[in-house]
Amino acid sequence: MTRAELFAQIQQKSSFLCVGLDPDLEKLPDHLKNEADPIFSFCQQIIEETADFAVAYKPNTAFFEAQGAKGWDTLAKVEALIPKQIFSIADAKRGDIGNTATRYAEAFFKNMNFDSITVAPYMGKDSVTPFLEFDGKWAILLALTSNPGSLDFQLLQDASGKALYQTVLEKSQGWGSPENLMYVVGATRGELIGEVRKQVPEHFLLVPGVGAQGGSLADVARFGMNSYCGLLVNSSRGIIYASKEKDFAKVARKEAQKLQEEMSELLNRYLL
Repeated sequence: MTRAELFAQIQQKSSFLCVGLDPDLEKLPDHLKNEADPIFSFCQQIIEETADFAVAYKPNTAFFEAQGAKGWDTLAKVEALIPKQIFSIADAKRGDIGNTATRYAEAFFKNMNFDSITVAPYMGKDSVTPFLEFDGKWAILLALTSNPGSLDFQLLQDASGKALYQTVLEKSQGWGSPENLMYVVGATRGELIGEVRKQVPEHFLLVPGVGAQGGSLADVARFGMNSYCGLLVNSSRGIIYASKEKDFAKVARKEAQKLQEEMSELLNRYLL
């Protein structure tokens, strides 16, 4: 998927919502647990009910991998469910080099046809560029995350006062382009999103942390939006676990719609 195609979806739906699919077997509605593949049934119903409002889906591969070989089959089936016009993200956070990185890319881009994959940049350029060699596919680089442990490394400063995440942004821009490289920036780092945007003015940002984690959607838009919108704001728990009753998917739809309506107002404010 190209950047223009992604932006067209954003314009068509007046939304920059990414729905995170984190299907924890212990948290699924009880009535699904006796099904042959409860995780697939859960994701299927969430996708069917939220596709009107989402421009991206982000399955977190850990919740599928935890089920062993069956989980990989389920992940492939879930990816196939995502409408082709909706951007798909394999949240796998891969971070290896050479042929290993290439094989990871083939697994998610060729065998399962995801549009993108999250990548950890700690091992440098040769852990990222193999993911950038596939036409129409994207690497989404971890830059400034919202977890408490991010303080251990990401905000450490060198002798000149430059934080490590800023070095990651600076160096990585030469590896790809705004057409195949995005960055993960946590919504709970709202005060720093503007600094990130100054460094990567044209790139899309994948922003987790809105909703259950307390990030402000208004702040994300104010500091992070560019002329292409430039944002995919992820909500996982706040949508998919809004209810554990039999109508869980209908309730998820309502929560997705609430976010879409807020996003529509923000797009009108900053882009029109």
